[in-house]
Amino acid sequence: MAAPNRELADFLKRCRAQRDPDQAGLPPDGRVRRVPGLRREEVARLAGVSADYYGRLEQGRPITPSPAVVEAIAHALGLDAAGRAHLDDLIGVTGTRPQTHTPTVQRLRPGLHQLLDSLDAAVPALVLGRRSAVLGANRMARALFADFDALPPAERNYTRWLFLDQDARALFVDWEVQARAAVENLRLDAVRETDRRATQELVAELREHSEEFDRWWRQHRVHRRTHGSKRLLHPMVGELTVQYETLSLPGDSETTMFLYTAEAGSSSAQALDLLASWTLPSRQRAPERPRE
Repeated sequence: MAAPNRELADFLKRCRAQRDPDQAGLPPDGRVRRVPGLRREEVARLAGVSADYYGRLEQGRPITPSPAVVEAIAHALGLDAAGRAHLDDLIGVTGTRPQTHTPTVQRLRPGLHQLLDSLDAAVPALVLGRRSAVLGANRMARALFADFDALPPAERNYTRWLFLDQDARALFVDWEVQARAAVENLRLDAVRETDRRATQELVAELREHSEEFDRWWRQHRVHRRTHGSKRLLHPMVGELTVQYETLSLPGDSETTMFLYTAEAGSSSAQALDLLASWTLPSRQRAPERPRE
């Protein structure tokens, strides 16, 4: 008999607990709700399935619902696109799923290194791989965030840096927003990971050393980082806000490039320009004019 799909069971329970009955369109029934969220039978009714069927699904029983049923349950729980994708992934995961192995070390192809270098003058750029490992960072990204190249290879991880490096906590004015997003993105990707052991080791380390990571991980919320903004208090150039956009790299679905820009003419853009000039290698700087 297949082992229960505990990740699916946990996700469904937490989504049900977070779902507001009013937002789900349920009329008041006069009963006192002892716990927040929806009852199992309410999710089943909204999804158009029997309470017994949904109950077995929430227990992680080895059943495979049809795409139409998955869509109905996602709608009943109010899942966004990331949540729906996560549910799709979990439906195909069982406790006895065989482990597969991929190369444990990801490396960028030479053309991507050249692309990062070509953006060096003005645009901070990061490339993240599996488990948010930092695979590449140009000069501007290292100046804006941290010199990831100087870290030991095992510590070149964006999420690990966010939670375990005190400089990261001091750098982000909106640290909690950025850290929660990193946890939820890691949660989303963890199900798709082929190297489960490495993922489990990273999660175990962060849960042990960070109370915030442990609390947010247990909430089992998911989020896909596609675009957004970050507020920083940089030790060299002061306060600035940068917007980021993500690019999926053709031919490599496990790597994502993050590009950071600031609004033209803003104080944040001026701060980026100043950072670029201060971190420019000395041989590339314009020579100073002699004093009269």
